[in-house]
Amino acid sequence: MANKPSIPKGTRDFGPIEMAKRNYIFNTIRSVYELYGFQQIETPAQETLQTLMGKYGEEGDKLLFKILNSGDYLNKISDEELTERNSLRLAAKLCEKGLRYDLTVPFARYVVMHREELQLPFKRYQMQPVWRADRPQKGRYREFYQFDGDVVGSDSLINEVELMQIVDTVFKRFKVRVAIKINNRKILTGIAEVIGAADKIVDITVAIDKFDKIGIDGVRSELAENGLSEEQIKQLEPIITLDGTNAQRLRKLKKILQGSEAGLKGIEETEFILNMLSKSRLKNKIELDLTLARGLSYYTGAIFEVKALDTPMGSISGGGRYDNLTGIFGMPGLSGVGISFGVDRIYDVLNALDLYPKDSLQTSQILFINFGEKETLYCMPILNKLRNAGIRAELFPDTAKMKKQMSYANAKQIPYVALAGDEEMKKRKITLKNMNTGKQELLTTDRLIQKLKK
Repeated sequence: MANKPSIPKGTRDFGPIEMAKRNYIFNTIRSVYELYGFQQIETPAQETLQTLMGKYGEEGDKLLFKILNSGDYLNKISDEELTERNSLRLAAKLCEKGLRYDLTVPFARYVVMHREELQLPFKRYQMQPVWRADRPQKGRYREFYQFDGDVVGSDSLINEVELMQIVDTVFKRFKVRVAIKINNRKILTGIAEVIGAADKIVDITVAIDKFDKIGIDGVRSELAENGLSEEQIKQLEPIITLDGTNAQRLRKLKKILQGSEAGLKGIEETEFILNMLSKSRLKNKIELDLTLARGLSYYTGAIFEVKALDTPMGSISGGGRYDNLTGIFGMPGLSGVGISFGVDRIYDVLNALDLYPKDSLQTSQILFINFGEKETLYCMPILNKLRNAGIRAELFPDTAKMKKQMSYANAKQIPYVALAGDEEMKKRKITLKNMNTGKQELLTTDRLIQKLKK
């Protein structure tokens, strides 16, 4: 007996209903990006490891899916190297390519390669799958879609303001209440400086970014393991847990970080963004969160994260400013800022809260019952008229029993069925049956179109 087929852990199949829901998400986000002047691009699923490695920090590099070289990939590997079993060294020789980890680094590569074709500032959106060799769990997958928007070639903080407006508009359209959290990597740099741990900035950001998952005790332990002294951890704790309004926290931070030029610059940038957004009448609350660090190492300024309020879920959107990401590809000084919507997590949130509009799950509006060749010939011109009028219509392909054809309509949740027998053909009409009420009407084609368009 053949083995039952399966799919890799951390991946999912999506049937017609799921795809209708996903397309609702894609179309909603796309329409909001386009309101702000963003244009769509795509990049390959695989990039060279030279492009990917070293861009996501040590933890991110471990999660890259690497692709074995084609052909005899063991040809250049010595017996000694195989015996040594050093997986990192072997991977460097066996693999030249990897699946993209996110859409931002491939976008930076794209900008460098196509610089002469681009009008700066360049505003792009991109909707494609990414892959991470992570441990699968609720809301965390190994293959998932991101929907990114980035602006490159502009240092203006207006870009950050507009990205937060985009986030607010998207979730307002989804009817999902969210908390929009903001911080700044310069503030985090300033905190590291004032506690005397500037050389530990990466360890600090990685640890405090886990605050929601492991709590303050877990953060303390991780910082201690990474070499911070007990005194430094004691200094850090009251800073990252500052309370009060956004304005009150920033005032307290100014006093704490007065000796750090970078920290004060981060406060200044954050104040500008929050002040501008206060005039925008956002539907969702934006909150300064000093534990927000965004683990990816390329962020240099403002950072953002979005969490749903009415159902447990990790981050469903996030992003930030990167001042020199293209510099790693030979084009220094080109600043950018971007956000990424986690489509798969948004899908799960909308499912949990039952927030999909009924008209987003589009199926056929009407099914024509197949009584035979003569009746089909009569129905075909009517079907064409309906489709030309923008009505989703289909004909059952086989001359099957009526019960089977009606069951098909019910299974696909098609609201109307069209019947055309001898009587209808004589009168040049169609009998329309409402599948919910059972009511039937004899209608001309024009009247049928009017009714279905309503």
